[in-house]
Amino acid sequence: MNRINFGRVLLGGLVAGLVINIGEFLLNGVVLHSQMEADFKRMNLTPPGNSFVVVAVGLTFVFGIVAVLLYAMIRSRLGPGPKTAIVTALILWFCICAYSGTINMILLAIPANIMLVVIPWCLVEYIVGTLVGAALYKET
Repeated sequence: MNRINFGRVLLGGLVAGLVINIGEFLLNGVVLHSQMEADFKRMNLTPPGNSFVVVAVGLTFVFGIVAVLLYAMIRSRLGPGPKTAIVTALILWFCICAYSGTINMILLAIPANIMLVVIPWCLVEYIVGTLVGAALYKET
């Protein structure tokens, strides 16, 4: 069993995080922007400020690094390549988006039509980001 190349995990993870962050910007800043403004107004909430954005972007980079680290850990069992990257993305998508996203949307009474956009969008983000990050990963 080879050792994990943490330098490549970091490189691939940062690129994966960048891809996912771009997807999140497009989703929240473009596709759902007007709907989100309406929801904040409806719930009498102040829209998130810059500190929220900094934390969200930072955590998304961490998720990218975790994605490539998980890929590196399971590739010895499933083999290197896109199939393993997609399995990795599905695991993270379920833990991050499908489960917690759905719980939070129900808690905040976000309409189902928004959930039907956000959950699949997140799936695509995580698959593409993990595929790109995993492609940059090489064993030591």
